[in-house]
Amino acid sequence: MNLKSMITGLSRRGFLGSVASFAGVSTLGASLPGRALAADDNVIKIGFLAPLTGAVAAWGKPGLDGCQIWAEWVNKAGGINIDGTAHTVEFVSYDNEYDPAKARTGATKLIREDGVKFIMMLGGDTWPGVMPVAEQTGMLFSTLLPSDLSPDTTTLIAPAEVHPVYNVTGVEWLAENKPELKTAVMCAQDDALGLPSVATYLAAFEAAGIEMLDEPLLFDPATTDFAPVVTRLMSGNPDIICLDTCYSDYVHPICEQLFQQGYKGQIISCTADFYDQMIEKTSKEFMEGFIFQFPDFDDPAMEAEGINFKHANAFYAEYAKRFPGQWGAVSWEYAAVMDLWKAAAETAGSTEPDAVLTAMLDDGKGMHAFGEADWWGKDLFGIDHALVGNWPVVVIEDGKAHVKALKSIPAWYDKHGELLKKYMSDYGQMWNQRT
Repeated sequence: MNLKSMITGLSRRGFLGSVASFAGVSTLGASLPGRALAADDNVIKIGFLAPLTGAVAAWGKPGLDGCQIWAEWVNKAGGINIDGTAHTVEFVSYDNEYDPAKARTGATKLIREDGVKFIMMLGGDTWPGVMPVAEQTGMLFSTLLPSDLSPDTTTLIAPAEVHPVYNVTGVEWLAENKPELKTAVMCAQDDALGLPSVATYLAAFEAAGIEMLDEPLLFDPATTDFAPVVTRLMSGNPDIICLDTCYSDYVHPICEQLFQQGYKGQIISCTADFYDQMIEKTSKEFMEGFIFQFPDFDDPAMEAEGINFKHANAFYAEYAKRFPGQWGAVSWEYAAVMDLWKAAAETAGSTEPDAVLTAMLDDGKGMHAFGEADWWGKDLFGIDHALVGNWPVVVIEDGKAHVKALKSIPAWYDKHGELLKKYMSDYGQMWNQRT
């Protein structure tokens, strides 16, 4: 992204910064009309290719819901300014059900039939199905999983989430604030989301001086009975149980089993989607101190200086009103990706994929939701297409998620990067192993 133009341009303030409120008080530049655009005026179509049903839907559907709010707010404020002309934005979704073949079919349809200019994905197991389409068409794609990146993925970017590397921040915070906890065990589903996260947590625990009591317990993604999994995890009486990047459909029953089997120790997980439901199934006391990586945007910390997702509290309130009980890890992430895409398209004066990508990467920096960040990743992913900076550490206290710190991913990597690469190699997750 061209940071200089963002500093002088309105997109520098974030997509919610371009609207004073949902009531529609426009703060866009005079070059845009001061009216909400008609639906058929200069429409830009954006593809949303993610799981909307099935076990992984919690990392797709809430993001689409957030994008609909983003589109309404941006369109109400005057739309997207491309070379002096105002455009509305419209999302076209395709449910890939987290299946590579369906993802490939969906990508082809979105490009050939719907005429989208950009496609957002969750990524993971579905990206290999889509990669040939990206190569053939030159379409710009985004993923929430930079472990999809390689030197061959020249039109794929990871601009919102640097999974799984940000998980090191939770372990680092845990070690700093609870140094008496010395041992850990971990479980994860055996797939493209679980394995790179396992490698990351292993590196983070070793860097923090926390001993792993057993090899990570990798379970089949088809698992439905988690009682044996939890029994094994608890067998060594660990101080910490890590749930890696388990899907919410796994985190919930695992936590129920931990509660039922009497676990009293520390839990750390990448996500805790719909944690209010977990509290209902266990107890507020059981979930106290649960560490994860995704804040509620009604947290006062999300309005602090340096946060680039402006009016985050208002976005959360609108989301909660429309989709009660559905806020999760990805509710804001795809919208944040669109904020970056909008800024780059307006800077480029074009919606064409190559022009937008050039504008995004122009000076090696971009405005991430949690502040200024660097386009990074060549050392780990083979290409500098991941936007990396600070990431929040979140802890459940008295039944509510609270941001406890914003910790630097690059600072951790500068100290422990070789250790992370070792574990990534051990699990076959380095880019040259995956390709």
